[in-house]
Amino acid sequence: MSLKLSGIVPPLITPLKARDTLDEAGLERLIEHEVAGGVSGLFILGTTGEAPSLSYRLRKQFIDQVCRLVGGRIPVLVGITDTAFVESVALAKHASAAGAAAVVLSTPYYFPAGQTELKAYVDNMVAELPLPLVLYNMPSLTKVWFEVDTLQALQEHPSIIGVKDSSGDLAYFKRVVELKKHRPDWSVFIGPEAMLPEAMELGGDGGVAGGANIVPHWFVECYEACRRQDEMQLALIREKIYRLQEIYEIGKYASRFIKATKCGASLLGLCEDHMADPFHKFLPPERARVEAILVDLGVL
Repeated sequence: MSLKLSGIVPPLITPLKARDTLDEAGLERLIEHEVAGGVSGLFILGTTGEAPSLSYRLRKQFIDQVCRLVGGRIPVLVGITDTAFVESVALAKHASAAGAAAVVLSTPYYFPAGQTELKAYVDNMVAELPLPLVLYNMPSLTKVWFEVDTLQALQEHPSIIGVKDSSGDLAYFKRVVELKKHRPDWSVFIGPEAMLPEAMELGGDGGVAGGANIVPHWFVECYEACRRQDEMQLALIREKIYRLQEIYEIGKYASRFIKATKCGASLLGLCEDHMADPFHKFLPPERARVEAILVDLGVL
């Protein structure tokens, strides 16, 4: 159950045509766009994928379609975070049967778990999982951190292969990277895409960059420039990424990050930008602002 991950692994949006209907043609275009952009894997059913808002039926269909369309060219990582233990396990088993490479688990949301409870939860989960596991630290949405001591204790499980940290706290990220002294096979990924260079400098293995749904090759170039320590190229590509992030400032709700990403993908003709309830896609004025930024950047 070993799997060493590195590079850019986009948190794939979930293309929808309607409330519970997958945009299958759009999904195929999106996946080919990502593969052509040089990404190292795909992370589906995460935050950017609106996973908690999707029916279990649609989640399973999405897993099947992504694994079929990827066809083993790059690893597919499947988010299994849920409020119900058995549903996480069921989704993991479905992912394994479909051909996924690993599963990703954050802390259960709604009821905040203590660290002792969280450690036992993951211990019990690992015993049921048929695939390697990446732990996902997302405290802004789940209300609970994977504290560093908890992660250190969980290193006893060989099938846990790393951590994705979306806290935005680089001091925490540094401490997680230091855990690789005991598990050099671990992969530690940064979530906030603008922090990729700092994360790489601290010893991180790559990024789970939402903007890579739109321009995957930019983030791959950023990762490679970090690896080569090419400061000139890094400065150029980082400026583009900073400017791309202006699309996330459009709109007033927290959902604007996903809305902007889906809007950008739809403007590129990749897929539809329908959002899962309770969110709405950008209206024409916001869509025009996203378009103007992408045109200015030469993306459109």
